[in-house]
Amino acid sequence: MSSVSSQPQFRYTQPPSKVLHLRNLPWECTEEELIELGKPFGTVVNTKCNVGANRNQAFIEFEDLNQAIQMISYYASSSEPAQVRGKTVYLQYSNRQEIVNNKTTADVVGNVLLVTVEGEDARMVSIDVLHLVFSAFGFVHKITTFEKTAGYQALVQFTDADTATSAKNALDGRSIPRYLLPEEVDQCSLKITYSAHTDLTVKFQSHRSRDYTNPYLPVAPSAIDSTGQVAVGVDGKKMEPESNVLLASIENMQYAVTLDVLHMVFAAFGAVQKIAMFDKNGGLQALIQYPDVQTAVVAKGALEGHCIYDGGFCKLHITYSRHTDLSIKVNNDRSRDYTMPNPAVAMAQQPGQNPYAGGNPQQYHAAGASHHQQQQPPQGGWAQPGGGQGHNPYMAPPSSGSMHQGPGGGHMPPQHYGGPGPMH
Repeated sequence: MSSVSSQPQFRYTQPPSKVLHLRNLPWECTEEELIELGKPFGTVVNTKCNVGANRNQAFIEFEDLNQAIQMISYYASSSEPAQVRGKTVYLQYSNRQEIVNNKTTADVVGNVLLVTVEGEDARMVSIDVLHLVFSAFGFVHKITTFEKTAGYQALVQFTDADTATSAKNALDGRSIPRYLLPEEVDQCSLKITYSAHTDLTVKFQSHRSRDYTNPYLPVAPSAIDSTGQVAVGVDGKKMEPESNVLLASIENMQYAVTLDVLHMVFAAFGAVQKIAMFDKNGGLQALIQYPDVQTAVVAKGALEGHCIYDGGFCKLHITYSRHTDLSIKVNNDRSRDYTMPNPAVAMAQQPGQNPYAGGNPQQYHAAGASHHQQQQPPQGGWAQPGGGQGHNPYMAPPSSGSMHQGPGGGHMPPQHYGGPGPMH
């Protein structure tokens, strides 16, 4: 393939040198890519990457002058230009005889890390998993992911270089925890260096880039399908912008779920600021507001698909809401603002009284259950504050656990999800 550029690929104004100057390189060209380009002609002993205002230039130094001459001579006579990632690279002799500053960008400490995810299923590691891994060391400002010759990579921006260094020292060469990866994804490890970037540019929230400092950043059109729903990512999961407000839909409702029960479930992961319950499409839904996005992310990850009651009853399906601050006008048995000191509760629920019982009860039931059959909640589930037996439908759970995944599922949430579970 001949070069279609009018720009000459070689300049002969400089005398031969062991050091070659390369131009028109792709963005964030790596040392490995430069070594691979020069390998057929000899031993590359030093490199200097990402030089110039556009960071698309580099220097490579051969062990011997004849090796550099051989590379220049080969591409000068070849119909195939030198290329890196499909881009034609322009070569010339450098006016220096050696690379004096032998530090690459990987050696310069900074607040942005260049992360290479290694493993057969590296591309199945979602940006949310990377965020969970690196957030353990400090607030993550931004993440961008991309694919290169070196593999699936990400740039992770921290507040300062000290935080980035702590994360690099702890995670470089380590494997991503098994429990964070989908079952079908094999083990993946992390190779981490410093990036020369200091502030990443993220124009849209998507499954490839995320700005955690700006929750109002628009979602990329490419991340939304024709129905207006967030598109499915490479790991098969729905990619959606994170929010501090969760939308919880409750399925298989044989037993009434009160506002207090929802508060107990979601408060296990952090302070719940507000809850609003409402009926939609014949079922019960609720908006739960946390003070920050990260708490909501942890709660969603732990509770999605799990059930409030043993036996697969009152299953939670959780997504992120577009709301960021709920407007609670009155505190009652359907909405509550927990940030208000000593809130006056309208329509206060009597102890042990089913809020859905009354003149025209709204009976929730599983498929096939009778509309008129009043089910007794099973032993186990989330205990109502204050305990008590009598007519309280939320009995204290056995000591073995508080919530079950379904008819045969394990106990959730585990203690390591961000604080002790609601009942133990």
